[in-house]
Amino acid sequence: MIFQNEKGALIAKHRGETLRIEPWGRDSLRIRATMFPAFSGRDWALTEPVAKTAGEVTVYKPEEWKGDPFIPDGNPVAVIRNGRISAVVNFAGVISLYKDDSLILREYYRAYGGTISRGSRCLKLTNREWKGVIGGSNYALTVRFDANEGEKLYGMGQYQQPYLDLKGNVIELAQRNSQNSVPFLVSSLGYGMLWNNPAVGRVMFGKNMTEWTARSTKDLDYWITVQDTPKEILKAYTEVTGRAPMFPEDRMGLWQCKLRYRTQAEVLSVARAYQKEGIKIDQIVIDFFHWPLQGDWTFDTKYWPDVKAMTDELHSMGIKVIVSVWPSVDRRSGNFYPMQEQGLLIKTERGSDQTYDYQGDCVEIDPFNPATREYVWNICKKNYYDLGIDAFWLDNSEPDYGVYDFENYRYYDMPALQCSNMYPQLYSRTFYDPMSKLGDGTVVNLLRSCWAGSQKYGNVVWSGDVPSTFQAFYEQVQAGLNIGLAGIPWWTTDIGGFMTDDVNDPDFRELLIRWYQFATYSAVLRMHGDRGPYNIPPLDERERGGGYLHTGQPNELWSYGEDNYRIMKKYYDIRIGMHDYIKKLYEEAHTDGSPLIRTMFYEFPGDAKCWDIQDQYMFGDRYLCAPVFTLHAVKRDVYLPAGKWQLTSTGEVFEGGQTVHVDAPIDYMPVFCKLQ
Repeated sequence: MIFQNEKGALIAKHRGETLRIEPWGRDSLRIRATMFPAFSGRDWALTEPVAKTAGEVTVYKPEEWKGDPFIPDGNPVAVIRNGRISAVVNFAGVISLYKDDSLILREYYRAYGGTISRGSRCLKLTNREWKGVIGGSNYALTVRFDANEGEKLYGMGQYQQPYLDLKGNVIELAQRNSQNSVPFLVSSLGYGMLWNNPAVGRVMFGKNMTEWTARSTKDLDYWITVQDTPKEILKAYTEVTGRAPMFPEDRMGLWQCKLRYRTQAEVLSVARAYQKEGIKIDQIVIDFFHWPLQGDWTFDTKYWPDVKAMTDELHSMGIKVIVSVWPSVDRRSGNFYPMQEQGLLIKTERGSDQTYDYQGDCVEIDPFNPATREYVWNICKKNYYDLGIDAFWLDNSEPDYGVYDFENYRYYDMPALQCSNMYPQLYSRTFYDPMSKLGDGTVVNLLRSCWAGSQKYGNVVWSGDVPSTFQAFYEQVQAGLNIGLAGIPWWTTDIGGFMTDDVNDPDFRELLIRWYQFATYSAVLRMHGDRGPYNIPPLDERERGGGYLHTGQPNELWSYGEDNYRIMKKYYDIRIGMHDYIKKLYEEAHTDGSPLIRTMFYEFPGDAKCWDIQDQYMFGDRYLCAPVFTLHAVKRDVYLPAGKWQLTSTGEVFEGGQTVHVDAPIDYMPVFCKLQ
């Protein structure tokens, strides 16, 4: 092992691998390694400028080291320190990481020349394993760490599972419909770690070891910070990856949507009905297949004859207009062959030239190519933005492949296996970058997927096409809490779930109400869903255009009976009444990276019970929310941390440090206000 101090960065070379560890922000280190002659030079999610500080690098001769017994005497050792964090590299290149001189993370190593504490092993399992990708120049990379007994792990994005603590979970590092890979984790041991690599892969948080894999990459790259609380960890993380802009006040209320408003007249009739009811909607959403063909990126004029007049009327009511844009391009579209000829579409490595097959033979755009982003924006600007459309619903933004064979796709300058997790971020920047330059205010677009750092590009992320079940509802709360801990504060769901067989089913209507109550105390209150039964005839029989595809049942607040309308109107009023408070929460997201919905331990890190609770959450620092996840339940238990808590339904004040049993009738979700 050869160690060097390169201007405050620790360089270590061993068996063809170059390791580089350097300060990267306060109390933080960036750790990279490569088997190539030089690093790729890509910063990926680490986009923000940080103050350059030289690390304290010390290289010990074999006879000088008297530290950790894991590292045997008689071998060279190097140490780099940046504030409260330090890394020790031993003779085999194994990294041990310390917070204030206490071990927090160590690479797993069970091979010849082992350690005093563990002994020499014949397993030949090493800390960093590079295997050349057959037929290519990249490597498949595996990085292993010792598991810490009793450690809890959170974050990593959005996954459809009932677990908040990810210890023991296998996590796919890949984007799918309703799955968002945002590879930043928060540890109960007081550190945060970003896997700064958009390659398709996997992480296993096992009891015996943690193992990260990238299926195709040039570099190992991860960033780690040590802080005292989850809030400070998020602040440090968003300092180096970016923070959300300030959310506009005129979109903090109700967003109205359904699958799907099929005509200009229908959109206007819904908006006028809300106005008549005295309910202000901040934004109305025009969903998919308002276009003639995928990739046309324009309205079907048969059903949308005067878009400018429509947006003018909606704007006069104070309503913003958002329209769905998909990245798929149908071969029948006039844009397909020009884009294919210019290399603006995703390429397949073998087989047919197709990546998506819903309602057409399609290939999706390649936003890694700057020319693609310019081409698509120019069309959308002319056909949407210039007609008064305020924002874009960038659906299918994973992208939603027909088959998730990532090894069969290639982007502008690298294979999909190497970078596909970054696709939704670049897709969003197709719109965010030019819209920001136009200077018309904060850009707020709706996306179904994101990656590390996406928070800075005006992304409201929603949890995808999830079922309308209480189990799915419970899983969305876990997903929302974890994606917030991964740095994505603007997050929402389809109220009631996306897929509903029968809107007249009283069990579904109960679910809808319970979900709506939760959404009131979340970042974005948004009505959406594909509501059965599908007995509404198409507008015409053409196999293209805005009229032939099915639509769902009505999805306005009054669509589910008078009793439910009364409840939803009550919670709408609660939402509007919290406007100033919600504005404060968005300001916190902008200034320190805090999510709007927060795990209990985010606000009460010193309470051990809060690290295990996942059926209640904090909406900011004031409101403790306890959603009802069981059909027909009218009571539930709620744990109150230390302090005084006022139940919002009765005004009764409870002393914290106890679990209370409270009423939860259908028209009330238990919420406690923390008294100062």
